[in-house]
Amino acid sequence: MEGRGHKMQRSAAAGGGGEVSPRAAEGGEWRYWEGLNHEVLALIFTRIPADELARTVPLVCRGWREAVVGPYCWSDIDIEEWCRRVDRPDVIDFAVRKLVRRSRNTLRRLCAYRIGNWGFSLTAYFGNHLRVLQIPMSEINDLTIQKSSGTLTALAVLDISYCKNITSKGILTLGKNCRSLVNLRRNMTPPEYESTQDNGVAAKINEDEALAIANTMEGIEQLELAFGRFSDHGLDAILSNCRALSSLDINGCWNVKLDGDVGMKCDALKFFKDPFYDSYELYPSSCDDDCDDDFDEEAD
Repeated sequence: MEGRGHKMQRSAAAGGGGEVSPRAAEGGEWRYWEGLNHEVLALIFTRIPADELARTVPLVCRGWREAVVGPYCWSDIDIEEWCRRVDRPDVIDFAVRKLVRRSRNTLRRLCAYRIGNWGFSLTAYFGNHLRVLQIPMSEINDLTIQKSSGTLTALAVLDISYCKNITSKGILTLGKNCRSLVNLRRNMTPPEYESTQDNGVAAKINEDEALAIANTMEGIEQLELAFGRFSDHGLDAILSNCRALSSLDINGCWNVKLDGDVGMKCDALKFFKDPFYDSYELYPSSCDDDCDDDFDEEAD
């Protein structure tokens, strides 16, 4: 039975789209691929998922192993799908630390899921040139951010959605350190509710994260804050201070009423998803009349 390494080598030699003829192999095709410059090999290997690149490619030949162990393959690390399959923070953190070390300060992009404090710290240590950091549902806390994020001055895109251990203190630190940030995703799960005086329900209002963004991320252009707990007050601070903002998603931010100038400022944005966006999806405007008719019939 043909080994997996030989199959991968054939696939890569054919540009990922077929088998190489036996004559080509006998003519020294493998020696040609084995002797390629590591930077060229790294460009070819970008077509291979990162987890397979780390586990399988080194088994093919010495040249490929040296290329994978070196930094050229790891300036862009996307292991989010693998992390979701594994779903074990300890294993994920170990893998992140291993791959980030290989980057040797060439890291430009990291996409992972459920990484821990050690993984974040090491990423920041090697992150002088890091531009994109997408780490939703991670276990990182404020203290780790305060200790480690000072090196992330080049960071432009950050996704810390569903990171429940990060509070406004961590966001404030990120805003102060990540001065190149233009895109922030801080989507959260729906908040808990409490009864109101008129027997309605509302989420507890907390303006801290919105104010942290407003006070430190003046250059932000794209912002996702789904299910945030802030009200018009926090939103107005963001709209007033973040003058470069062009795209805003506050779906599920039910404490926001969009009263007065706040609503007009939101309407002036190039893209705006309001707190009740999902409701529009469930009840499209085209069915309004039919829905009213059905209700009238049931009432009769």
